Amino acid sequence: MKIRKLEPHLINQIAAGEVIERPASAVKELVENALDAKATTITVQLRDGGRSLIAVTDNGIGMGPEDLELAVERHATSKLPEADLFNIQTLGFRGEALPSIGSVSRLHLTSRLQNAKEAWLLKVEGGEKKPIMPTSHPQGTHIEVKDLFYATPARLKFLKTPTTELSHTVEMLNRLCMGHHAVGFKLLSDQRVVFDYKSCEGLQARLSQVMGTEFSQNALPLEMSRGDIHLRGFISLPTLNRSNATHQYLFVNGRPVKDKLLHGAVRAAYQDFLASDRYPLLALFVDLPYEEVDVNVHPAKTEVRFRDSGLIRGTIVSALKQTLGGASHKTSTTVSAQALRSLRPEPSYQPPLAAYRPTASQRVNYIPRTDYKPTEYLQEASHIQKTCHSGLEPGSQEILNQVQDDKPLRDDNFMETPPLGFAKAQLHGTYIIAQGAEGMIIVDQHAAHERLVYEKLKAEMGHVQRQPLLIPEVVELDQNALQRLKDVQQELKALGLIIEPFGEKAMLIREIPALLGEVDLQRLLRDLADEIEELGSPLSLKERLAEILATCACHNSVRAGRKLSIEEMNALLRQMEQTPHSGQCNHGRPTYVELKRADMEKLFGRR
Repeated sequence: MKIRKLEPHLINQIAAGEVIERPASAVKELVENALDAKATTITVQLRDGGRSLIAVTDNGIGMGPEDLELAVERHATSKLPEADLFNIQTLGFRGEALPSIGSVSRLHLTSRLQNAKEAWLLKVEGGEKKPIMPTSHPQGTHIEVKDLFYATPARLKFLKTPTTELSHTVEMLNRLCMGHHAVGFKLLSDQRVVFDYKSCEGLQARLSQVMGTEFSQNALPLEMSRGDIHLRGFISLPTLNRSNATHQYLFVNGRPVKDKLLHGAVRAAYQDFLASDRYPLLALFVDLPYEEVDVNVHPAKTEVRFRDSGLIRGTIVSALKQTLGGASHKTSTTVSAQALRSLRPEPSYQPPLAAYRPTASQRVNYIPRTDYKPTEYLQEASHIQKTCHSGLEPGSQEILNQVQDDKPLRDDNFMETPPLGFAKAQLHGTYIIAQGAEGMIIVDQHAAHERLVYEKLKAEMGHVQRQPLLIPEVVELDQNALQRLKDVQQELKALGLIIEPFGEKAMLIREIPALLGEVDLQRLLRDLADEIEELGSPLSLKERLAEILATCACHNSVRAGRKLSIEEMNALLRQMEQTPHSGQCNHGRPTYVELKRADMEKLFGRR
């Protein structure tokens, strides 16, 4: 067959397959156009999940008849004034969305410029453009997409149920809403209001609308600048987490994108606080010079490519770690809420309590103790487990020597109540009950001390002890994997892994971290090479060392069932207040629960 040019109608249908995958894709393109038109209110209406009708109305600057005619032509746009693909300051710019949508549906565009005498209506049905005509409409644009994919019936069978298609639209719109908090968004589905987000003065208020008040109440503000890169947003406390990463959002110069770089950076920053199958909630906004990022790598503009991805990743990891470090011992309010739900009695009949009268042998005359003496704090943690000894420098035998003052830690030694209060009792040899300034604190002594020991071990692991191999291991790799490992040789050396090139297609392993013990070195090196390609960092080696330290911390921390004196309990509380990240153990579980006095009063119907 001879080479021939495709018909414009067929070209548009092919483009539609790249840009318009489902109703949510069409909504995304239309809403982005409304945002670029400086709209302050945008309303989206769907019928049958968008299959029968998609209608987007905005109060933007609108279009005149000439612009309407050109808007449905391929590669026609008002958003590249300097024809520079590396200086894109708008959301839409390809000039393919409207002609693509018009080629597979019945497209009606109505628009009016500010101060114009009349509005104009243009119809495109199955790729055929109808004559433009005057009509009535307020300033702005109203676009209707009827019978999506009617001109390409084969596409219809790939659409899911209306409920599923609606969920994809909601997820997409939520991302756009987060990036434009000054704009009001409203979504209706089959005449039912799905959400109605009013314009907000600040980002946190919009995140509260989209991600819920639970997130906003337990979110840490984040802001960091490094050169021309500015990072801002909110991240959740580790104790507020989910079983998947669907609540992690990244925006680049205001554009919502999905990027594996974000997930790798978040995983690296939270590795000390969460189990591998738990994910924090966050929304991060990266602003950088437009020429430093390429947004023209995906037809739907959902992916970007950074000129220096390593710098972006390092900035994100540093910002996350710095923000988490500033949280100190803080834990999420969701923990207290769950505790209150557990404590709240069921609305069922409760028989009256029988009067208790102790016998003479059961009576105890209580005499308050006044002979408190300081004791050495938690001696069980004075030595590190044998496994850890081989991986730490000499001089790290003692874990904790917290109590150094001759004075007992009692209430009258403080001018005010410290954050975690004063210990009052111990329950079941496991839980410390403390009275705070505003309520009651319940501490899991094993989880709390596990975090303290873990942080101590990390601090003492500044110089990882290496184990030389009697016979160096040779690992064959392809050229790309070899180059990736060469680029991070110094980083691997800091972790105790000494490697060097061996010929043109292999890497030689000379020394490994002593903590690793017996390990499949061939698999380890190949996994590291794959991980560096995906995440930009040898995260698996860091996680493996962290897991070993976490195991050591668990075995060397005070056990549940160990009875503690008041001094020991207070010493543990004071050490928690001084130790970063002590609000959760190494697995993301809370180390303490705080019940406010007002919450307790609600439990008993006192307010």
